[in-house]
Amino acid sequence: MTRVRTKVTPQKKRRIMLVDDHPIMREGLSQLIKLEPDFTVCAEAELASQVESLVKQHAPDLLILDISLPDKNGLEVIKDLKALYPGLPILVLSMHDESLYAERVLRAGGRGYLMKHEGGRKLVAAMRHVLAGQIYVSEKMSARILELFSGRKSSESVSPVESLTDREFEVFQLIGRGKGTREIAEQLHLSIKTVEVHRANMKHKLGVATAPELIRYAVRWVESQPAGSAI
Repeated sequence: MTRVRTKVTPQKKRRIMLVDDHPIMREGLSQLIKLEPDFTVCAEAELASQVESLVKQHAPDLLILDISLPDKNGLEVIKDLKALYPGLPILVLSMHDESLYAERVLRAGGRGYLMKHEGGRKLVAAMRHVLAGQIYVSEKMSARILELFSGRKSSESVSPVESLTDREFEVFQLIGRGKGTREIAEQLHLSIKTVEVHRANMKHKLGVATAPELIRYAVRWVESQPAGSAI
């Protein structure tokens, strides 16, 4: 009797691209991802300036992004990528507090947000969630977002900093790190006048009357964040 052999088709691996400016972090993520039989790491980047060309070259199925990059705000990276590659799902893996950043990431076009301290199992779960076409945030953040969209979110629970636009928020953080108007303009490739307009808008939204008050507010906020977490 002749035995008929069934041909087994190798499982196609999902291609993952990593964007993080810390080599040790990228190496750890790469090792973790490679333990999954259906995942492979196709590319790595440490700078925002490398991302677009690597995405074009390697066509990843999922991009894992740290929004704290040395050469560009990660929120702007997401917006740029979504304009060029609207079908590319982006999962942010960050040390930033999700209560302030997750909503901004989703508005920018990201599909998920996970804090780095959550560990490997949750990262793999988040990756599979996003690759399945769903949005991934923590249960706590999910409830908060639902409250926001249902109109039940209390105005008392909203930090004034949350009312800032992404660009105002970026300027606010740089003010808190001691940057002057000209330095901020050069770093963000804006005109001095534009930065001054952002500062005026921030004073109104944060309820401060003078430039020194804005600086003190920003410095206190930056100092209250986890060490090394400011964009």
